Amino acid sequence: MEGGAIEADASAFKECFSLTWKNPFVLRLALSAGIGGLLFGYDTGVISGALLYIRDDFKAVDKKTYLQETIVSMAVAGAIVGAALGGWVNDKFGRRFALMSADFLFFCGAVIMAAAPNPGVLILGRVLVGLGVGMASMTAPLYISEASPTKIRGALVSTNGFLITGGQFLSYLINLAFTKVPGTWRWMLGVAGLPALLQFILMFFLPESPRWLYRKGREDEAKKILRKLYPEDEVENEIEDLRSSIEEEVKQEGSSQNINIMKLLKTTAVRRGLTAGVGLQVLQQFVGINTVMYYSPTIIQLAGIASNQTALLLSLVTAGLNAFGSIISIYFIDKTGRRKLLLCSLVGLSLALALLCGVFQESTTHTPVISRQATAQFSSDFTCPDYRSSGYANWDCMKCLKASPDCGFCASPTDKLYPGACLISNSTVKNTCQNQSRLWYTRGCPSRYGWLALIGLALYIIFFSPGMGTVPWIVNSEIYPLRYRGVCGGIAATANWISNLIVAQSFLSLTQSIGTSWTFLIFGGVGVVGFFFVLVFVPETKGLPIEEVEKMLARRALHFKFWDKEENNLPSKTVV
Repeated sequence: MEGGAIEADASAFKECFSLTWKNPFVLRLALSAGIGGLLFGYDTGVISGALLYIRDDFKAVDKKTYLQETIVSMAVAGAIVGAALGGWVNDKFGRRFALMSADFLFFCGAVIMAAAPNPGVLILGRVLVGLGVGMASMTAPLYISEASPTKIRGALVSTNGFLITGGQFLSYLINLAFTKVPGTWRWMLGVAGLPALLQFILMFFLPESPRWLYRKGREDEAKKILRKLYPEDEVENEIEDLRSSIEEEVKQEGSSQNINIMKLLKTTAVRRGLTAGVGLQVLQQFVGINTVMYYSPTIIQLAGIASNQTALLLSLVTAGLNAFGSIISIYFIDKTGRRKLLLCSLVGLSLALALLCGVFQESTTHTPVISRQATAQFSSDFTCPDYRSSGYANWDCMKCLKASPDCGFCASPTDKLYPGACLISNSTVKNTCQNQSRLWYTRGCPSRYGWLALIGLALYIIFFSPGMGTVPWIVNSEIYPLRYRGVCGGIAATANWISNLIVAQSFLSLTQSIGTSWTFLIFGGVGVVGFFFVLVFVPETKGLPIEEVEKMLARRALHFKFWDKEENNLPSKTVV
C-alpha cells in the first residue's frame, strides 16, 4: 500500500508556505472555502456549552435525557440529508453554489435558534443548521482539493480540518464569554450566523472548481483558473492530465455528463475507494470523537467537576488541543503520508480510551456515601423521595444520582469526598446547598480521580486530531474518479453523519444504562478494529496527482498481508 503513492518532498510543509506566499490566491481560496469547516466545528462545539444553559431555561429539557439528545442529534439528522443532497448539488450546480447554499441554510438556522421560544422551535433551527453543515462538510474539502496544486494538496485540505477544530475552540471561547450575559445560550447559538454570512459574501469573489468546469465542457474557464493556481512549468501537464481523464471517462461512459449508479458500483476503483472512504468516515465517529466534543462539559462533570463555568473552561483546553493537533496534521500529512498518521492516531486514542475506562470505573465505584445526618440538616421537604422510600439505606452519591433524575448530591462543606446529602434536584435546593459553601452535583460525583479523566481526555484529543480527525476528509477529497467525486463524497459524508447521529443519540443513554467506563471501552474496541481496517483497506495517496489515484486503485489488490511491503503498480515517478 505504501508503494501505491509517489514520494513527496520531505519539505512539503515548507513548500506549502512557499507556494502560497508566491501565489496568495491559492491560500485565499483554501481559507475562504475552509470557513465551511469553521461552521462545522463551531456547531459541534457550541451546543455542548449551550446545552448546560438550555437545561436551566427549559425545565423539560433538564428532566428528559431524550430531549437533550434530540437537540444535539437533530442537527446531525439535518446534516445527513444535507450531505446526501450535497453530492447531487455539487455535481449538478458546482462546488461554489453548494457552499453558498450551505451558508444560507446555516444562517437561517442560527437566527431561528437564537429566537426560539420553546424546545420545538430550537430543534427546527438545529435541523436547518444541520442541513447547512452537512452540505458544507463534504463540499469544502472537495473544493479545496480540486483547486490545490498536487504537492501541497494534503496540507491545504488540512486547513479545512484546522478550521473545524478552530471553530470548536472559538465556540468554547464564545460560550465562556456569554456565561454571565442575559440570554446566554441564545447568544452562543445566534453568533454562529456571522461566519456563514462572511463566507457567503467571500464566495462571490472566488471561482468555480476548475475540474468541475472542465468536466462540464467549460474548458476555457477551467484553463484560466488552473493557470492562476499552478506554476507555469506545471500547468500544461495538469491540463493534459485532466483532459486525458475526461476523455477516458467519455470513452467508458459515452458521456462526461451522465452518472450511472450501477456502473459506479461495478467500477473497481470506485468500489475500493468507497470501501476506504466510507469506512474511515464511519470509524471517525465510532471511536467517539463527537461525544467528547458535544458532551465534553458533561463528561467533565461526570468526572466530578461541579461548576458549569469550570466545565466550560476545561472544555476550552480540550478544544485548544484539538486545534493544535490539526496544525500537526498540516505539517506531517504530505511528509509522512495519510496511512501512518491514521495508524499512529488509532493506537494512541485506543490507549487513551482504555485509560478513561479505568478512571471512570474507579470514579463510579468509589464515591462519597450518603449520610442521613447530613441530609437531615436540610428541610425534610428537600430530601430525595427515592432515598426516603428506601428507608435511608446505605447509599452512595452514584446510587443517589442514578435513583432518579429528580435527585442531586450536596457535598460536605468540609471536604467534597466526605459524606453528603441526597436531595431533590431543583433550583431552590441547588441554591440552598451552594449558599452553604457546598458543591452541588447532578451529572457526576466528587472523585479524587477527576484529574486523571482530564488527562485521558487530553491524550485522546492529541492522538485523534492529527490522524482520524483530518485524514478521513482528505482521503475522501482525493480518492474518487472525477466523474463520481461529488456523488461518492456525498455518500461518504452521509455515512459520517449517520454514524455521528447514532453515537450522539445513544451516548447519554449508554452512560446511564451500562456506565461511562463501559461506553469508553466500546469506543476503544472500535479503535482497535479500525487499526486493522486501515492496514488492509486504505491506500496511501501521498504525492499522487488526483487523476493518478484512480489508476492506482484499479491496479491495487486488498492488502491482507499488511506486514509485507507492497510494490508500486504504477510507473515510477518522482516529484522534484
